[in-house]
Amino acid sequence: MNASRTARERVRAELTREITDVARRQLGEVGAPALSLRAVAREMGMVSSAVYRYFPSRDDLLTALIIDGYNAVGVAVEQADAACARDDVPGRWLAACRGIRGWALAHPHEYALVYGSPVPGYRAPEQTIEPASRVAAVLGAIVSDACAAGAVDDVGASPPASFGPDAARLRETVLPGVPDGVVARSLTAWASIVGLVSFELFGQFENVITDRDAFFDHAALSLAGLIGLQVDPAPRARI
Repeated sequence: MNASRTARERVRAELTREITDVARRQLGEVGAPALSLRAVAREMGMVSSAVYRYFPSRDDLLTALIIDGYNAVGVAVEQADAACARDDVPGRWLAACRGIRGWALAHPHEYALVYGSPVPGYRAPEQTIEPASRVAAVLGAIVSDACAAGAVDDVGASPPASFGPDAARLRETVLPGVPDGVVARSLTAWASIVGLVSFELFGQFENVITDRDAFFDHAALSLAGLIGLQVDPAPRARI
């Protein structure tokens, strides 16, 4: 009985993986709004009712792809950070930013799904929140560690008073021990990194930036300086 259940679970896991692999490939062909369970079933040589047993709706399939995407970029950033010395705050920041960009360039359609335009009619459920926070948790830990070590210069304009409750919520989740001004600048830097990656991925740097590796590193370290991280101006090797 247990062996039979285990075999069924294996088959289900394999088919689920195959369905999401096909759907991920179709993202690049038709885009998320046009993703169809029937088209996925057709490519797999299955009747659509069989696919519906695994994903009752297109939104369920999108949710699985979004969770996979967030987890994948989260792993890339976590591994990049883990490869650095804990006290090398600028190095950790740069490595994490490179991790985001590297994953995005290797998986452009998945990046577009999780950081691009919302899919019309789709509302992300709560189970996407934890995977979506993995990258922010790494970047937040870098800033929090720097604050704890006294390696952050809290300079610059203060955020508006209305930002106070937002800063408090962010301190509770991803930026513990970080003052409001640094929280605001960290959020600005994170949004700017996503914007830089999106500009590159969606063709906005064509005929504008030649050496995109060097430019991205410069921009990422400039944003670290915006936060107040004490940045060594010497260039850092790519790993």
